[in-house]
Amino acid sequence: ESSQGSKKLIVATEKNVVAALNSRTGDILIMRSLLLFFVKRHVDKGTPEGAVDAMLIHGQDAITVSNGGRILRSWETNIGGLNWEISLDAGSFQTAALVGLQEAVKYVAVLKKGALSLHYLSNGHQKWVEALPESDFAQYQAVCSHGTGSVHVLGVAPRSHLNVITFSIEDGEITKQSLGLEFADGFQPSLLPSQPNPAGASRAQFFLRLSPSHLALLQYKEGVLSLLRDFPQAALATFATTSEKTVAAVLTCKGDVVSRNPSLEIRMEPLTCFNQSYAVNLYLAETGQRLLDTTIGFTLEKSSSRPEQLYIQVFLKKDDSVGYRALVQTEDHMLLFLQQPGKILWSREESLAEVVSLEMVDLPLTGAQAELEGEFGKKADGLLGMFLKRLSSQLILLQAWTAHLWKMFYDARKPRSQIKNEVNIDNLARDEFNLQKMIVVVTASGKLFGIESSSGTILWKQFLPDVKPGSSFELMVQRTTAHFPHPPQCTLLVKDKESGLSSLFVAPPALPRPVLQSLLLPIMDQDYAKVLLLIDDEYKVTVFPATRNVLRQLEEMAPSVSFYLADAEKGKLMGRRLRKDLTTEETWEISIPPDLQRIVTVKGKKSNEHVHSQGRVMGDRSVLYKSLNPNLLAVVTESADSHQERTFIGIYLIDGVTGRIIHSSVQKKAKGPVHIVHSENWVVVSRGEERGLVGAWDNHMHYTSCAHH
Repeated sequence: ESSQGSKKLIVATEKNVVAALNSRTGDILIMRSLLLFFVKRHVDKGTPEGAVDAMLIHGQDAITVSNGGRILRSWETNIGGLNWEISLDAGSFQTAALVGLQEAVKYVAVLKKGALSLHYLSNGHQKWVEALPESDFAQYQAVCSHGTGSVHVLGVAPRSHLNVITFSIEDGEITKQSLGLEFADGFQPSLLPSQPNPAGASRAQFFLRLSPSHLALLQYKEGVLSLLRDFPQAALATFATTSEKTVAAVLTCKGDVVSRNPSLEIRMEPLTCFNQSYAVNLYLAETGQRLLDTTIGFTLEKSSSRPEQLYIQVFLKKDDSVGYRALVQTEDHMLLFLQQPGKILWSREESLAEVVSLEMVDLPLTGAQAELEGEFGKKADGLLGMFLKRLSSQLILLQAWTAHLWKMFYDARKPRSQIKNEVNIDNLARDEFNLQKMIVVVTASGKLFGIESSSGTILWKQFLPDVKPGSSFELMVQRTTAHFPHPPQCTLLVKDKESGLSSLFVAPPALPRPVLQSLLLPIMDQDYAKVLLLIDDEYKVTVFPATRNVLRQLEEMAPSVSFYLADAEKGKLMGRRLRKDLTTEETWEISIPPDLQRIVTVKGKKSNEHVHSQGRVMGDRSVLYKSLNPNLLAVVTESADSHQERTFIGIYLIDGVTGRIIHSSVQKKAKGPVHIVHSENWVVVSRGEERGLVGAWDNHMHYTSCAHH
């Protein structure tokens, strides 16, 4: 949301955050941290109840509905302060809208599944609440007002008719109820109305979406419905008003349309453009006429996804013509702020706000470093061959050092502003102490990033288009840079939340059955890539890569391979062992009744973890040795009862090979969300403002709890 002439963009995210962005630079303003503080103070982060359901902007105030329609708040957008906050009655939230009266916006209406409530905009107090007729089978979806003392609610009765209910603003009395407009089965259109001011009437023009890529600009005036303009290949559309002019912005393809699914008509699937080239054009809402010189053309990276949302900020130029800027949000959570004729003012990779998996990978060797690795050659080269090899490598190092000196003296003669120290793929190389790394990041939206660690520069990014929201990810390093000249290799395992099926990237594209567990084994194939072991829902094993050499090594070490499986819904923990014929057998099982407590998280230790000390020297010179069981599992449970006096969090330490419960503890009157870190002999459990720490020593357990206020 933004107001005319405003330098701020007010945004609400899916992760319970309300923020303000500088429209010129894209920077997050200071108010973001204040708003985040207030939002987190009342709800638990990460829970569905904490989501921001709706946001409205009026002047310098932002109105938000959150907690599933149970909390209504007003914010001061300049400093991020909380104006007021009230609690609403329970109910399935539908939408919210500003309500005007006598050319002024005075109220906010909140629509639930079975009731409509009206609240004062100044303090949030409820003026009235009224039940909606036929709410059992009618789906009420929209609220609007004309500034004439009434509020209109639009509802659809499936396969039947459309309801328009009119309430009096003064007392909530239903003054008119109309039924009609029957429609055929299977027709599910969506409307985009245009109402420049909540205190005034809606315009007669509106968009009707007939399919994911087909829009129509219609006008309903004096009882006649007419088509102003048809957009058979349009992805997104929106209205905006400046002064007395209302315009419609439509996002279309700049070139040809590409069909991702040839079996469907292009109009029945979301719009995909050739070379990811798009264009935004302005049209007069009253006539549908395209405004000249208003095109904004832009091209997304081929590794990006389709545009998902379009917002425009309109203004009047000195010659009274309409100018505008456009904010485009893509499916992979990238924000682009554009101005004419297609200049990108700024962009933000918002998917990096939700990182689900991360690995630090060594950078590759430079040519000089690679020569130094093989400087002495091999014994089979002979004495003369080894000498010539070393001589040539020294000459290459001398050449690289000379080039470095020349560049250093050349840059010293330039002004500092002209010296470019940009990091890119071409000049990326390992530093002398190997401190500089490549950070491989996987985000919840299904986008991968390669980030240079010293500067934070994004070197590459890749979007996985077939990944659905809510999928789980596991990133594994199969091969590092230690095996030159083989390049490093990462494998990403993606598990679909709905179907349970999994996919491997940098590997076979899909697996026939859901994967329950994955293990990265220490054995390697002929190309020095570590072996990935996948266990499906029938406890069968899939090996990748499945070469003859790998299978032979796996057969030898099979009796020493154990793994665990966790089923949070059934409350079961199971341990299994690998056999030589690559089948599995159950070794232990633990049941945790889900009606009493549910499994929140299971955390094991990293296979490549470094232990920095074996123990701690006590005051009497004795040594307290750490309990360093590499198979130790930390299991966190949460009570099923949500009553504040009966809630608790349980912590279990379980041996992953034998199933023996080594330690258990309970924190009473506690609830999530819970975060856990498991390393060496420590388990750190964090919830809200409290921290709990379990230290495992030989024949001794130590628990510490502390609170930070």
